[in-house]
Amino acid sequence: MKDTTKKSLNAMAVGVIDGDSVKISYHSPGVRGRVIWGGLVPYDEVWVTGAHNATTINVGRPFSIGGKKIPAGKYALFTIPGKKEWTVIINRHWNQHLTNEYDAKDDLVRFTVKPRTNRHTERLQYTVEPAKANMGIVSIAWEKRRIAFPIQLQ
Repeated sequence: MKDTTKKSLNAMAVGVIDGDSVKISYHSPGVRGRVIWGGLVPYDEVWVTGAHNATTINVGRPFSIGGKKIPAGKYALFTIPGKKEWTVIINRHWNQHLTNEYDAKDDLVRFTVKPRTNRHTERLQYTVEPAKANMGIVSIAWEKRRIAFPIQLQ
């Protein structure tokens, strides 16, 4: 079935890791025949990793991501997509529109991941899956790209 909705839909991914929930709230745009990587989403620029408001990650207890410990709370999740690697950013200023108010001085952590080829995903999709004990995997898939990274609850 073809997705003909032109709106970027409100979406949420929730995963339970070690008894606590990790929630990611975002707007999910569709491909709708457009060139995504290097087109709609430029390479090497900060992207809201969704549409409209900043994508948020909300964790109920302290966690580690990208090798850095972060207090429990709600944060913005940005990325910088590249052809060969992406930078994932956790930023303390979660309540912002697109990247209009983004400031790197508010970044808590930046780390890089390698994008993988993926089956076609018409709408941007986040998942949070438990891995082992207090660890989980956050993944982002859209069009034919996918990135994933671990999150560890403290």
